[in-house]
Parts: sequence; structure tokens; C-alpha cells
Amino acid sequence: MKTYYIFILLISGIAFSQNGNIKGKITSNGEAVPAVTVSIPQLKIMIAADENGSYEIKNIPFGTHQVVFNFIGFRTEKKKIKINSTSPVTLNIKLQEDNMALDEVVITGTMKEISRTESPVPVEIITPKLFKKNPTASLFESVGMVNGVQPQLNCNVCNTGDIHINGMEGPYTLILIDGMPIVSALSTVYGLNGIPNSMVERIEVVKGPASSLYGSEAMGGIINVITKSPYKAPVISADSFLTSWGELSVDVAGKINAGKATSLIGVNYFNYNSRIDNNGDNFTDLTLQNRISVFNKWNFERKENRAASVAARYVYEDRWGGEMNWDKQWRGSDSIYGESIYTKRAELIGLYQLPTSERIFTQFSYNWHDQNSWYGNTPYMATQQVAFVQTYWDKPLNDAHSLLVGASMRYTIYDDNTPATASADGLSNKPAETPLPGIFIQDEWTLNKKHKLLGGYRFDYDKNHGAVHSPRVAYKFAPNTNNTIRASFGTGFRVVNLFTEDHAALTGAREVVIAEKLNPERSFNGNLNYVLKVPTDSYMLNFDITGFYSYFTNKIVGDFDSDPNKIIYDNLRGHAISQGVSLNIDATFTFPLKILAGISYMDVFQMEENDSGKLEHTQQLHAPKWSGTFVGTYKLPNNYSIDLTGNWYGPMRLPIFPNDFRPEYSPWFCIANIQATKKFDYGLEFYGGIKNILDFIPDNPILRPFDPFDKNVEVNNPNGYAFDPSYNYASLQGRRVFLGVRYNLF
Repeated sequence: MKTYYIFILLISGIAFSQNGNIKGKITSNGEAVPAVTVSIPQLKIMIAADENGSYEIKNIPFGTHQVVFNFIGFRTEKKKIKINSTSPVTLNIKLQEDNMALDEVVITGTMKEISRTESPVPVEIITPKLFKKNPTASLFESVGMVNGVQPQLNCNVCNTGDIHINGMEGPYTLILIDGMPIVSALSTVYGLNGIPNSMVERIEVVKGPASSLYGSEAMGGIINVITKSPYKAPVISADSFLTSWGELSVDVAGKINAGKATSLIGVNYFNYNSRIDNNGDNFTDLTLQNRISVFNKWNFERKENRAASVAARYVYEDRWGGEMNWDKQWRGSDSIYGESIYTKRAELIGLYQLPTSERIFTQFSYNWHDQNSWYGNTPYMATQQVAFVQTYWDKPLNDAHSLLVGASMRYTIYDDNTPATASADGLSNKPAETPLPGIFIQDEWTLNKKHKLLGGYRFDYDKNHGAVHSPRVAYKFAPNTNNTIRASFGTGFRVVNLFTEDHAALTGAREVVIAEKLNPERSFNGNLNYVLKVPTDSYMLNFDITGFYSYFTNKIVGDFDSDPNKIIYDNLRGHAISQGVSLNIDATFTFPLKILAGISYMDVFQMEENDSGKLEHTQQLHAPKWSGTFVGTYKLPNNYSIDLTGNWYGPMRLPIFPNDFRPEYSPWFCIANIQATKKFDYGLEFYGGIKNILDFIPDNPILRPFDPFDKNVEVNNPNGYAFDPSYNYASLQGRRVFLGVRYNLF
């Protein structure tokens, strides 16, 4: 009997001590990922995959276990697996990239959703996670966190500005909202102000040619603001901060469900009403602003997950800057100088996928923009309406070819009080009506896993300039997951309206002279991009380097130098070039530190014939040869974190007068910010910090601020100076403290 019990115990021990094995391979985008940490925490087992991404864990007790796959630069994967046999269990894993500055899916480069790593066109991303590290009141400031993208203030009085990409002025940048070219011409200056940050899912930036898909204004690059899908948005979200200068920003959004529709409503309010003159020139250092923006987006549930959405936005802004004792009774007078701008803007955006077996989409938009403004005693009253409709067919032909074919129509009506819309005899007003039909085609050809080729062509017809052809070609070569090369080439064209695009044509006292009938600009653009990933056991490094070259003919330039009292516009008798290289470095460490850093070198200049027929070299205004960005995040225990962000710039050429006492080139300078954040488990977080911690402020931004109407230019003025606020290269705001709170309820 005793022998029987011993036999039973031995059999039971063998049964309960049986072990199994797990093995598999770890890949990403079809390529092996070496050195991945594979662990079973409950058993305190940890190994590393080999150089081929293969792993094997032996002697795992029978039962259900959680296996964790972790590697720097990739999202952690957790898989539950049941071991009930001594036979090896195969568990293959596909890791997804994880980076605080990147979002896997992008659409801007090809007009269709595609993995960023698979896109033949390089696309840079700003996510809310990134631009919350330096909270701003508008997206205009947020995009400055992208290397090579420069938010440029063009006036020291009203603080209007535009976005420069690779040194090219704002009008060369096409701004999209959900893929629609809704911000252009009259609204270029104010286009990114008033878009509620709570509505933004990400911002995609494409540098270089994109005219074959997006038309005439995409000569220098694209900024595409992708708004959140109501399905994915929090039920309630709020973000508000206050600065020691008195700037108040409030951003609130909420989601509601109504049957098969889901809606997201966002409101942004910004107010700044403090008259500050720290440099003592009797002009406001920062434009006073009162702005409200309301955004509403609806997504509709349809059969077979077909897309349908509609969104609307309304913006009202009252801004003014000028002499400290100005108020609205002096609007338009020549007694006390002020620049006062009332802006009203309404937008409608829609997307509808046709109920067919084919993927056919129709997009439409309409925007109305009204500007009522006085620059001193110079009025500028303008209204613009833009209607846009586009239909395209997304057709995968086979495993190798993916075709995109479409047609679009944009109709613009523009009216103002300047000679730009006067009749031929100058006796009456004649609003400009500009239809611009176009067709486009694109083929994305996957030659094999390593090679991809994209070809595109667009044809537009402008009633004044005839047929316009815009081809584009892009190529991607990825020998493995750690190396990617992209190359692209394309052309573009642009028709210019000076008064809507160049604020210098209105502000100050210079007379605007149009020397000739302006012809449309043409450009030829090329980019070469290389991405290198360096994974190790202790850190993950990403290097992204891009060389760019753009050649312009018929470039329209403002001559600030020939006559200090005039801005003379004409087509360049010669050519202009924008060329350079940019490098982005992204480092993620095993300890809680993440770093993003970028540096750009660019040379932007024009070669124009002088009176003797020789080409003369002139450096582009507001285009520093050297610039860079940096973001550093360190996470502390108990959900605390520290963020250090900033931009730095080398010398840039500035508009000066003959015998000007101010230097022609700005100094090297850096605008750095620091922020501390505390997060709580229930969606609440508090943050605070210091902006411009180095307290950098430009010197002498306004020439002759004591005589803004040039009433006394003949008195004690041997150099012939005139009032001019265009000497601008940085904000006049010095060091300031900010405090804020965020809340998200999912």
C-alpha cells in the first residue's frame, strides 16, 4: 500500500512539473528587429532576441502566461499565451514604431492614408503630445517646433505673420485643413490663428514640391492640419493657461452622440489686453487681441465603413497695435498711430465617399473671409470667398500599382478697396473672379519590398495665364528597416496678389509701386532624404537628413533698397534659389529621457540683372543661413515631467534704410522655454513654466516711432529716415511665467 502512494505522488509530481517552450521571430515592416527584450514578468524570466530577431524561452510551466516584448523606439507588445503541451508554441510578433514626434499614418504626401515609413514622400509630424510641451495660443506658434519651419512676424505693430518653409516666404506655403486648401491669399496672415488646439489630431508638414496633387500654391511646402475624428475624441477636454503678461487662452471641446452621428464641438478663446511698452518707444510691444473661434465636426456611420463628415468653423478677431495712447476713436485718423484689424471668417469642409464598390471620394469646402482694417490712416477693406470641390478615385490596380485619379475646381471671388480690383478705367470697382479647374493623376508603384516609385501629374487652367503643367516624381529605397532613402522632384506655379500676401505693402509709410504687369512664378524643386535608425540595448537613435534645392523664375520680389520711401514690386530679371540641408536627431533612452533636435543650413538668394546686364547676388530677407530646434523631456517619479524646448537662429538679413544705424543682419539668438507638468490618474494635469528664459528682445524694431505719419521728416533728419515697423526678426515679448491646467474625460 505504501508503494502505491509513492507511485501516485511521483506521477502527480511529473504531471504538475511539466514544462513547455515558446519561440518565434520579431519583425517590423517585414524586417527582423534584433536585441528585443522578451520577458515573462510573473516568472521573472528575461531574454534578448538574437541578431535575426529570433527568440526562444524554454522550461515554461504549464498554464497561462503574459509575454512582454519591449524595445526602445517601438511600442511595447503584451501577449497572453497558454502552455499545455511540451511541443514548442510559436509566437511571432510585429512591432510598431513608437516615437513622441511621429504618428504612423500620414496622408498629406500622397492624398491617401499610408504608413509614414512606407510613404515615398517624407512627412514630418507634430502631435498634440509634442506641442503641449510648449503651450501656445495658436498653431501659428506651434509649427515652429518643426525644424526648417519658421513662423515669421512681418510687422512690429500688428504682429501679423506667415510661415516660412526652408527660407521661402509664407505665400509659398499651402495650408490645408483636413486636406482641403482652405487657407490662402487673404487669410494667409491669420490662417493658423484661432484653430482650437483641442480639435487637432496632428499637423503634417511636407517640404518641397506637391503641386501635382494640391495645385498652384504648393511651391515650397504644405502644412496640413488634421482635425480629430469625433469617434476618437475625449467626451470632454479642456486646456487653459495664463501668462504673467496677461495672455489668457481657453480651449474647450466636447463630444456628443446623436444616433448614427458623432459630433465634436470646440471653442477657443484668446484675450490679451495689457498695454506693455518695455522698450520705451511708445508703441505696444505685443498686439492687443480678442479672438473667439468655434469649430464643429460631424462624422456619420455608414454601411461598409464608408467615410462621411462635415465640419464648420467661425472665427472673429479684433486686434490692434500702435501708440500707447491709441484707442478706437483714432481709428483711421492721422493724429495717433494705430493698426486696427477686424477679422470675420467662416469655413465649411466636407468629405463623402460614394456608395459604390470603388473607393471614390468627394471633398468640398467653402470659406468667407472679411477684413476691415486701418494701418494708420491707410484703409484696407477686403472680402474673399473661395469655393472648392474635388473628386478622386483611389484604385489599387494590383499588388504593385495603386492609382489615384481626380479632378478639382476652385472658384475665388476677391474684392478690396485697392487698385487690385479696380476696373480698367479706374472709375469703378470690379471684384476679381478666378476659376481654376484642374485634373491630376498619381501612380504609386511598389517594385518590391525595397523599392517604391511614385509619379504624378497635374494640369490646371488659369484664365489669365493659360495651361499650367505640374509633374512630380518620388522614389523610396529601403534596403532594411534601419535605412531609408527618398528622392523627389517637381514643379509648381503661383499667381500673386500683393495686398493679400505681403503685409509690408500696407503697413508703414512706404509707397507701393508695381513696376510692370506681374507674371506667374514658376519653380523647380528637388529633395533628397535619408533616414537612419540606430537601435541599441540602451538607446534608440534616429537620424533624418534632407537636402533641398528650388529654382525660381519670374519670382516676384519687393525691392526695399532702391528707394527708402517705396516698395517696388516686379518680376525678377534673373532667377532665385533656395538650397540647403536639414538634420533631425531623435534619441530615446532606457532611462526616462527623450530628445529631439534639429539643425538647418540654407542659402536663399536671388540673381538679378543690373543696369549693365550683369547678374547681382542678393540675400533673401528673413532667411537665416543657420537655424535649429530642440525638445528635451525627462520624466520624474509620481507622474512629474520636465520639458525644455526652444528655437535658435543665426543672422538673417533685414530691411534697412540707407545709412541706417541698425545692423543689416540680426544677431545669433535663442528663444528657450521650460515647463514642469504633474499628471493625475483621472485625466487632470497641471503645468507651468517660463517662456523666453534667456529674455531675448530685439533692439530698435521701429524706425522713427515718434513720427509715425512722417509729418516731420524734413526736420532734423539728415539721413532721410521714415517711419518703418518692418525691421523684425523676433517677438518683443521678454521672459514671462505661465500656469495652466488640462483635463480629459474619455
